[in-house]
Amino acid sequence: MPELPEVEALTAFLRENAVGHVVTRVDLAAVQAIKTFDPPLSALGGLELTGVARHGKFLDLDVSGLHLVVHLARAGWLHWRTGLPSAPPKPGKGPLALRVHLDDGNGFDLTEQGTRKGLAVHVVRSPAEVPGVARLGPDALEVDRDAFVALLVGRSGQLKGALTDQTLIAGIGNAYSDEILHAARLSPFKMADKLTDDEALRLYDAMRATLAGALERQVGQRAATMKGEKRSGLQVHARTGLPCPVCGDTVREVSFADTSLQYCPTCQTGGKPLADRRMSKLLR
Repeated sequence: MPELPEVEALTAFLRENAVGHVVTRVDLAAVQAIKTFDPPLSALGGLELTGVARHGKFLDLDVSGLHLVVHLARAGWLHWRTGLPSAPPKPGKGPLALRVHLDDGNGFDLTEQGTRKGLAVHVVRSPAEVPGVARLGPDALEVDRDAFVALLVGRSGQLKGALTDQTLIAGIGNAYSDEILHAARLSPFKMADKLTDDEALRLYDAMRATLAGALERQVGQRAATMKGEKRSGLQVHARTGLPCPVCGDTVREVSFADTSLQYCPTCQTGGKPLADRRMSKLLR
């Protein structure tokens, strides 16, 4: 899933390559992707793309006052295209969800792999009209240390869930929450409201350093290379069975119904592996 660093890097890429151009046409290939009807997608045609912003994991394209707001979900991505075909795509064929044509002949596709479709496109007059944007908590790269600690103190539940709750802190998903917890040397199942002051500060510093480091690697990349750059910087996420680059212990996994997390026992849980079943008593 694209998270804060990738969406911010896509934002920077579109500012450089798309802002200032006129949207000539928008083709919808997956009807389930569009979540609004007023204004219609066709209203974007003939308008200049004047800005691009990020709200958590939402991408916001300002098209002369109308906003094309996109959530890429788990398997969505933006592909920059040079020389787009003039013929409209066939609906329901392949991973293509939406195609945006610009006046220089270039543009971009929004695609989504797999059978579970979650990519969402909104055309609104204000980003706040998108329910997911309206519910966002403070941005993970903008919240200060005191506010971050206060949010955790008031949160009942496990750290993994707290970091990925977009209403609490915006921008962090499954991958970077694993990376942040590894950097902070904390169990994903430690209770958020049981953190010591030292642990809370370690978690904040790890969050800032992890996201800032990923963002530094991503910004300036072409859209096509961002996914590979993300994978190359991961320490534990998606590295089950490989050695931890910090201590050499084997990275372990806990699987759930539709997702999983990765962690290092030596770095994070005192050397004890977590039980890999959803309803077991997990290490606190």
